[in-house]
Amino acid sequence: QVQLVESGGGLVQPGGSLRLSCVASGGIFSIYFMGWYRQAPGKQRELVGLITSGTANYADSVKGRFTISRDNANNTVYLQMNSLKPEDTAVYYCYANIRTISTRTGNYWGQGTQVTVSS
Repeated sequence: QVQLVESGGGLVQPGGSLRLSCVASGGIFSIYFMGWYRQAPGKQRELVGLITSGTANYADSVKGRFTISRDNANNTVYLQMNSLKPEDTAVYYCYANIRTISTRTGNYWGQGTQVTVSS
């Protein structure tokens, strides 16, 4: 079965950088979209950005600071976060739209990784 496993979260000072990774595995035929969402305490989950085979789109709040990239050969998506702000503090979730070898297509989520931006 499909699994998404994230890594790379942690505590960083304002203005700092972090890189998140997410690897998808288990019965994958093809991956359409991959990307990241986040959920801050007391708020709804929001889109950070998505990437298809080569084009990434971002939420206005992270444009120019965050970059999403993808390694198709290894079913991996990355989120490079620069110039981090306290308001970027949230649990970050990896997302993928995947067609499995059983020909089912569905949305899959990682378990989430905490990013805390604080001095």
